Amino acid sequence: MATYDLFRFAASSVLAHRLRSILTMLGIVIGIASVTLLTSVGQGTREYILSEFTQFGTNLLQINPGKTTTAGIPGAMGGTVRKLTLDEAAEISRLPGVERVVPVSFGQARVVAGERGRSVFVYGVTSDVPAVWKFDVAQGRFLPSGDPRRGAPVAVLGPTLARELFGDANALGARVRIGGRRFQVIGVMAPKGQMLGFDIDDSAYVPVSVAQQLFNQDELVEIDVLFSRAAESSVVVEDIRRLLKHRHDGEEDFTIMTQTEMLATADRILGIVSWAVSSIGAISLIVGAIGVLTIMWISVGERTGEIGLLKAIGATPSQVLLIFLVEALMLSVTGGAVGVAGGVGIATVIGFLFPGLPFSTPFAYVLAALITSLVVGLASGVLPALRATRLDPVDALRAE
Repeated sequence: MATYDLFRFAASSVLAHRLRSILTMLGIVIGIASVTLLTSVGQGTREYILSEFTQFGTNLLQINPGKTTTAGIPGAMGGTVRKLTLDEAAEISRLPGVERVVPVSFGQARVVAGERGRSVFVYGVTSDVPAVWKFDVAQGRFLPSGDPRRGAPVAVLGPTLARELFGDANALGARVRIGGRRFQVIGVMAPKGQMLGFDIDDSAYVPVSVAQQLFNQDELVEIDVLFSRAAESSVVVEDIRRLLKHRHDGEEDFTIMTQTEMLATADRILGIVSWAVSSIGAISLIVGAIGVLTIMWISVGERTGEIGLLKAIGATPSQVLLIFLVEALMLSVTGGAVGVAGGVGIATVIGFLFPGLPFSTPFAYVLAALITSLVVGLASGVLPALRATRLDPVDALRAE
């Protein structure tokens, strides 16, 4: 039997039972489609988070009060978490390799201009924000430089907040009330968009010392440090750690995170989530493999006479084996292709309906899905095919 005839024979057998073939492929279609869709969401989310973090540059680190990874019961040995202060931020700015430092204090307050008002996040920062956070000022200027302990009652508004409060009118020089205190608007930021779901444009910026008074805080929420690209991040981190431990009586009750570490942590979490959701989708593949195995096993029993006739006219056991393997492969590979197309199609439709959701389907995942369906077809078709090759042609024809 020629190879072309063998494939045509297997294809005609699959097409002769269309409904059964479709139902057999359904489990594989669902499995591959769900895996493709879930990996598209996972990869898209990963790329989205990477782009969100890298927009601030890779030579940025963040210092937060408290230790993220601790052992034992907090406070059991009498330890306390010391606060980060403006004095510490000033000392960090003098370390080698450190270019700029932004001490941050923030809270939520109502910003009112005339009869209009909005409750937004108010960030207490310094004049170094545009350089450290990679922000641009569209109108006016940012907060004035000077001693961060002494701040003037001035504010810079995000573009969304400025538009909501003043419409098309110029906000520069106008007076607003933030948390009941009067501020003069000296600048409006350029649009930045959202950061992990937070609308950065719908916010206000005031001097850090003023924000501490506004929110009754005597500590900093975080300290952002921009270090030189020529400096080793590990050296800068170690210098900061040594300085803060000295000020905190030898206690490392703070956390230093570089952008690289943030990205690595987010990548690990997303990797675990991707594997988890892919495993859920793989259950459908197992169900599909069992379906192919069952249908092919039944098919061998139904086609006993056909197998006997093939052997009687000279078909070798290897050719009979190949016929049933090809049928199983046709079912699984077709199901895999339909599943990939369905998963990508669903992701495309969802992305069109909800543009904010990140989707990305790498070619490697598509190829892996098709290879998986191929392996599933081979694995589920081997036993029925071996059963067919062991049939004696005389007994098979007699049974028919």
